[in-house]
Amino acid sequence: MGNENNESLDLLSVFLTGIPGLEAHHGLLSSPFFTMYIVAIVGNSLIMVAVQADPALHEPMYLFLSMLAVTEVGVSVSTLPTVMGILWFDVRQVDFDGCLAQMFFIHTFSCMESGVLLAMSYDRFVAIYNPLHYTVILTIPRIIYMGLGITLKSVILMAPLPILLRQLPYCHTNVLSHSYCLHSDLIQLPCADTKLNSILGLAIVLATFGLDSLLIVVSYILILYTVLGIASREGRWKALNTCVSHICAVLVYYVPMIGVSVMHRVAKHVSPLVHTLMSSIYLFVPPVLNPIIYSVKTKPIRQGIATLFSCKRELI
Repeated sequence: MGNENNESLDLLSVFLTGIPGLEAHHGLLSSPFFTMYIVAIVGNSLIMVAVQADPALHEPMYLFLSMLAVTEVGVSVSTLPTVMGILWFDVRQVDFDGCLAQMFFIHTFSCMESGVLLAMSYDRFVAIYNPLHYTVILTIPRIIYMGLGITLKSVILMAPLPILLRQLPYCHTNVLSHSYCLHSDLIQLPCADTKLNSILGLAIVLATFGLDSLLIVVSYILILYTVLGIASREGRWKALNTCVSHICAVLVYYVPMIGVSVMHRVAKHVSPLVHTLMSSIYLFVPPVLNPIIYSVKTKPIRQGIATLFSCKRELI
């Protein structure tokens, strides 16, 4: 039975949906989507290179920012092949294993992004609560271990999802509701009980995004409590100003995620176009906005990127 199921999966394909109701305009829509991918990949790559190249940016805050940029490039690259394949060439068919691989990478990088945002909130707390020992507490080796821990946790948590999905039988039309493969979509396809998959998916969401968001809120409560203890108004404003970019990044990441979750549960009869747009905002907007936010709000990052371009001009 297992061999027969494996053989059938080798031949199985899934069909992705583009943007419902706008199929005739995919050619026009390809330009803004491709522009978002370019901005996300190039913008985040510039941050990574700038942090790596400038010793002055080898500080905890910027190293965590570089990790965030890695996760956002990962999310963008994971969705790009199928999204642009549909918009440019109307290629909707994807083999099942390829779909599982895309699902794994999308969810793994998303989980890593949530973990990095939590680490960045801890970084801001330490910087404000104990500034004199900031670099002593957050040493480069500890930051590297934190990054490796976030990566390992994300991979271990997400690995069972494709493995379990591959064990199930599929015997009806395999059409997904997005331009990419997500676990919430794929568990609707098997003609067997997917209760275990649903429970595992919910447990992972609670253990990662749920717990991370809760701890981020707790860290900012502690940050606010610490800031209120600063005597001068100028000092309080200066301390809070160092958190603005991170707060924006958290809101850009979690607000669309919460919106997608609410839409799936309380607005099931809304047009499929609305669900597609909400999911697209969740996956595409943070990688586009975060490098812009940090470049605008963080002077050392702007200077690091400007230095990269000045070095290139000198070489030319």
